[in-house]
Amino acid sequence: MSMTHERAAFKTFEESSAEDWAKIVPQLDITQSLVPERVLSLLRALKTDHGGFPVDRLEHSLQTATRAERDGRDEEYVLCALLHDIGDTLAPFNHPSIAADILKPFVSPANHWMVEKHGIFQGYYFWHHIGLDRNTREQYRGSEFFGYTEEFCAKYDQTAFDAGYRSEPLEHFEPLVRTRLVTSVPAA
Repeated sequence: MSMTHERAAFKTFEESSAEDWAKIVPQLDITQSLVPERVLSLLRALKTDHGGFPVDRLEHSLQTATRAERDGRDEEYVLCALLHDIGDTLAPFNHPSIAADILKPFVSPANHWMVEKHGIFQGYYFWHHIGLDRNTREQYRGSEFFGYTEEFCAKYDQTAFDAGYRSEPLEHFEPLVRTRLVTSVPAA
């Protein structure tokens, strides 16, 4: 697939036409088909940053995904485990939102919520050491996904800093990324 050389002619959306959008809409699938390689590049970039942690950020992501996979979680869950911290080096304070937005069109509401809120839930394990309230996650106690997210952090995320753990390499997960992040334009 390659991008077309044909372009719309408008200067504002307000003046756009159906003919303009007939040129643009087919390109969305082409652009989306590039996402898996871009995501894999972002994951590879995590290798260059350890942020002071015992393992680099890529290894943390690989451990999280490997632990989930070895525990029998489905592909969608494993993908979420792999990508949950993909935004860490772009925007550490809102990295869960970055991952959640990348995944949203491709995952269930439960998995989206889990990724989106994992940062607050992960805080339970260390925020009290840095002067924050470790129980901040309690504001979500009534959510149907509270226990699901709590379990993700307890079993997979907070345990994935073990320099001696033998995780699967990124190459193991590449087919998952390449097949799960390509789709037609999602329904509005």
